[in-house]
Amino acid sequence: MKTTQKKVRGRVCEWTTGRTGETRFTPDAVIGTMVDLGDFEDHESEGPDSGESGSGADVPEEAADTAETADAGVESGDGSDPDAAADFDTYDVTPVGSDHGVGTVAVSEGLRISEEDGETSLIAYVTADNRPQVRIGRYLIVPYPNGERLFCRVTGLEYAQEFHSDDATEIHARRAMRRETIDEADYKFLAELEPMAVVFEGEDGLTRRMPDRVPKPETTVREATDEAEIKTGLKIPEEGVFLGHLSVGGEKVRTAAEPPTIDYRLTDDYEDGDPLVFRHTLVAGGTGSGKTHAAKNVLRQYLGRTYRMGDGRTPELAVVQFDPQDEYAQMHDDNPAVDDEYARRLEREGIEHGGYDDTKVFVPKVGSATYAADHHRAEQVEFTLPFSMVRDNPWLVAGSGLNDNQYGAFVNVLLPRFFDRHGDGGTYDQFQTYIDDPALKEELDESGQVHEATFDAIRRRVRGFGHVFDQGARPITDLVNDFVRPGGLTTVPTYHLSDSRATETVVLALASLLVDQKLSNDPDFERIEETPLILGLDEAHTFLTDAESVQARKVIGKFADAAKQGRKERLGLFLVTQDPQDVAEPVFKQVNTRLVLNLGDEDAIRSVNIPSNLEDKVPYMEKGQMVVYSPDNSEPVECLGLPRCVTRHGRD
Repeated sequence: MKTTQKKVRGRVCEWTTGRTGETRFTPDAVIGTMVDLGDFEDHESEGPDSGESGSGADVPEEAADTAETADAGVESGDGSDPDAAADFDTYDVTPVGSDHGVGTVAVSEGLRISEEDGETSLIAYVTADNRPQVRIGRYLIVPYPNGERLFCRVTGLEYAQEFHSDDATEIHARRAMRRETIDEADYKFLAELEPMAVVFEGEDGLTRRMPDRVPKPETTVREATDEAEIKTGLKIPEEGVFLGHLSVGGEKVRTAAEPPTIDYRLTDDYEDGDPLVFRHTLVAGGTGSGKTHAAKNVLRQYLGRTYRMGDGRTPELAVVQFDPQDEYAQMHDDNPAVDDEYARRLEREGIEHGGYDDTKVFVPKVGSATYAADHHRAEQVEFTLPFSMVRDNPWLVAGSGLNDNQYGAFVNVLLPRFFDRHGDGGTYDQFQTYIDDPALKEELDESGQVHEATFDAIRRRVRGFGHVFDQGARPITDLVNDFVRPGGLTTVPTYHLSDSRATETVVLALASLLVDQKLSNDPDFERIEETPLILGLDEAHTFLTDAESVQARKVIGKFADAAKQGRKERLGLFLVTQDPQDVAEPVFKQVNTRLVLNLGDEDAIRSVNIPSNLEDKVPYMEKGQMVVYSPDNSEPVECLGLPRCVTRHGRD
């Protein structure tokens, strides 16, 4: 077979002569639609049969006529079309109606709902126009014929070939590099869906159940845009304490309602059990993640709320917040950044805002340390720790250096003898004189109660607290009714204390006072027992770290008991930390609600124990983004906190 290309009567023609002598032509009108020959368009064949361009004698006459006729149809100025000459009927192929939804359920990739992990297969084909809007984590709805809906989350996205071809070639790659866009119709765009719940109309409105039905093939898949549908699908309460707005990938989920955002709230009633505030809360985030901003906004929502006690009373909640950076006292003041328009928006959504008048700052008097308060206008109350508090909590002065034998001698022999002699009014200075008495050391050694080496070790460890106890201020035990106020916020700053040992003693003494009175069957201070209480602990990892010392075991044991009995006693722990991995496990495992902001440390991220799909997002979260993991409240979700603090925040 021989193929030749020549110019005939000014036109390029191509003809092929087969072995039997037949000849087929392709006029230039057809050649123009074939592959661009590039630099070969002027090529003329060489060889014994080749001649000059004028040797047209070898070209059959009918070939030239055919080429000329074809060209005439293409190049004529009268607008004639060679296809029109065939007189074919034409049809309108524009789809009737309009599309709704983002795509349809596909069967070719498998369609299966299963109880077994990894066995479910639910794939949606996403149409070309909707592909830019579909993201990992978005919520979609797959309706059933009877009106029930399958609420799903996008867990995977994939492009697949519409037509089988090899696009891993040089020519394909270079063509693609010269184009600015791709033709979406050439590819399939598939979304892998995770069924989360079946949403349906019950007797009391929308309700949910576990996925138990497979949707029909080719069912239209639509984006979830109805607030009630989304809240039901995710089991988010309609009422409760506001934490933030539901989001996906840092963008708020939008609905057709007004306001268009979806508020995430924490259960705060007794309909499904106890309010979750008494199941404890953790706010974890690195420096600059906005954790204090978020903590303030959450605490502000609790202030002024009432809770039912065991005797049927419903007093307002009290909050005691330990404040190492002296930031929470600003909750007394309004935030200048919250203008009238923003305030109206908060009110429309039922979000509490503005400075809280009943805010008091209890300032520990420690040595010569002075407290400056030019960044807030809250009332200040100075107090001191009486040494009598050590009677019930001897580990306050035992420090972390005593072993079990030394701690036993201190608690069972030395302290009881001291308080028997001096009563509850005994001071730390009197204790120092007592422990320095050589006659006491000799007596206890000779009687076999305390070996002299043990006595010396205890004496060394309990020194250095002279500036902590019994300073020139009212004892905290005389101020309990002011310290814990129904409906009041009390902050305890320690920023002005340069001695870490003193700081730890102050915080643990006050926290133990609150916990002991809450758990006691015979409390000394009824105000604490009778008031629902949040105990807030910023930098919680500093005070609740797991260690082998006697002191650490005592502290952790006390707070673990408080966490276990919080629901019954109306005591909620509110822990704020940048190192959640350092919070002791017996306390941490009792925390039901976890607000996880940006964390850069892998150990910290793993320790908060959130689902893996959300865990992977944590290092990339911007300020204010958070994962909310509260199994007794809702499905794990991503939220955005308020961009402005509802009270004053930050120093000028």
